[in-house]
Amino acid sequence: MRCENTNCAIGRDAIRRQDAYGNINSLILRARAQRQDIMPDIPQLDESQQAGQRLMVGFDGPSLDDRLKYYIDGLKVGGIILFARNLEEPRQMEKLCADAQDYARQCGQPPLFIGIDQEGGVVSRLKPPFTQFAGNPSIRTRDDAVNFARITARELAQIGVNMNMAPVLDVLPEQGDSVMAERAFGHDPHFVSQLGTAVIDIFQQNRILAVAKHFPGIGRTVLDSHLEMPDLDTALEKLETRDIIPFRSAIDSSVSGIMLSHIRYRSLDHQWPASLSVHIADKLLRRRYGYQGLVLTDDLDMGAIAGHYPLDKIVSQCLSGAVDILLICHPSEKIQSAHGHIIDLQNKNEAWNRKTAAALDRILKMKTTFLISD
Repeated sequence: MRCENTNCAIGRDAIRRQDAYGNINSLILRARAQRQDIMPDIPQLDESQQAGQRLMVGFDGPSLDDRLKYYIDGLKVGGIILFARNLEEPRQMEKLCADAQDYARQCGQPPLFIGIDQEGGVVSRLKPPFTQFAGNPSIRTRDDAVNFARITARELAQIGVNMNMAPVLDVLPEQGDSVMAERAFGHDPHFVSQLGTAVIDIFQQNRILAVAKHFPGIGRTVLDSHLEMPDLDTALEKLETRDIIPFRSAIDSSVSGIMLSHIRYRSLDHQWPASLSVHIADKLLRRRYGYQGLVLTDDLDMGAIAGHYPLDKIVSQCLSGAVDILLICHPSEKIQSAHGHIIDLQNKNEAWNRKTAAALDRILKMKTTFLISD
């Protein structure tokens, strides 16, 4: 499969940017040397690749079509995410994932994250003949969690998926309704931690990146962020005694990724929802809790975000907040625009160079560990 290399010419100001993206590569290499990492088959990245690695995108159709080729070759995206519209039957899914990876390789790209939401129960993209589970509310023991994770990891690996947007670590309220009632393990944060970390461990032992969601917890909310932005006014001290406990357990279990919610936690940041909040993503998750893995947004096409903020501000807030991967799940010109905004920001100054290098180092480290290493 030949890399067509269309729509990806370096812009007129590329020469001016050579020093900027060269400096970013130098910072990445320095971080690798300090860790004594060996990262085979991942070359130094040009500015378009540096920006593309920060994007994980959705697409239409069950095959490697021209638009998906453009995302991989033209925009250099670092990952794709699968939905029902992409999935027909196991052999087709396997071919789609293999074709996408082969095309990325032909185009000189790092391997792709290929993600999916396979929580079990109401959020399960894979239908029969894949194993069907009743969902997190039906998981009552650690053995149940291990069984779900082991079977799911095996079936994902068989079709070429390497990242699962699971487990859900949101904690339900002891009384009252919750938007997560049909998707959460339960209302006891220690029980949620026990089952969630079991799922994380099994996924990652089987080379599937686990993404815990939705930090810092949406179990207390009833409004669906797919439609509108929920507000929550709960003090950090209260969140830390309940909602955040499973996420700290996940961090202790070296979870590969954590997904930020689209909830506005007014006591933490009165202006920005978690996915766009520097305070929540950087100061709380990165610095206070010491998380060094991947930080992902939830889908930026959701009404909670797309209905309130322009795209340039969304991208700027995400990158300011130490977010590594921006998730845009519907194919549109927004993906190309986001790529351009990322390029503009990462070349802005030395501080942005360092932010970019840190994010790319985390991304490439995970790709080496889960997608390349023997």
